Parts: sequence; structure tokens; C-alpha cells
Amino acid sequence: MAAPTRKFFEIFVSKVPWTVANKELKEYFGQFGQVKKCVLTFDKETGFHKGFCWIRFSSEKGVTNVLEKDTHVLEGAKLEIKQNTHPLAGQRSYRDADFD
Repeated sequence: MAAPTRKFFEIFVSKVPWTVANKELKEYFGQFGQVKKCVLTFDKETGFHKGFCWIRFSSEKGVTNVLEKDTHVLEGAKLEIKQNTHPLAGQRSYRDADFD
């Protein structure tokens, strides 16, 4: 018997300005739904984040709300948003990530 499939409600965000941290991302995306996790990956050599992250919501409604808005701008930069259809696809990056 196969293990039950867990549903994850995630988006992938790219073009994140280097001045933005987990806190700001959680605050911004929190207006669309409850954020369970924000994973912002960092470059070990430079110490700066890589400019992309995963945002996991507690429900599908959060993802839907984000995707319904045409443009997302944070600190003057237009973010690129995609629904993450492969949860934990960036699992190797999760190991190096900053978890809250």
C-alpha cells in the first residue's frame, strides 16, 4: 500500500532583491494567507542569498490569492512568481537554507 500523498501549497519566487530577508518575505506574502515556511537559499561563498525562495502556505487559498495578483513588487523590484508543482523540488537547497 502506498503512503498517503501530502499536499503542499507552495510558490517559487525569483528575482528577490538582495536587500530582502525572510522576515520581509513572510510579511509580504502573509497578506495572501498564512505562511508556514519561507526558504531563502544562501550562497556559502558570498553570504548573500541567491535571489530566489520557496514560500509554503497553510492552505491552497494562499497560493491562489498570490497568483490572482498580476504584479508583486518588493523594495522596488518586480518578483517573478510560479506555483511550485514539485514540492521539495529544491530539496538540496533546503539543506543549506535558512529556516525560520
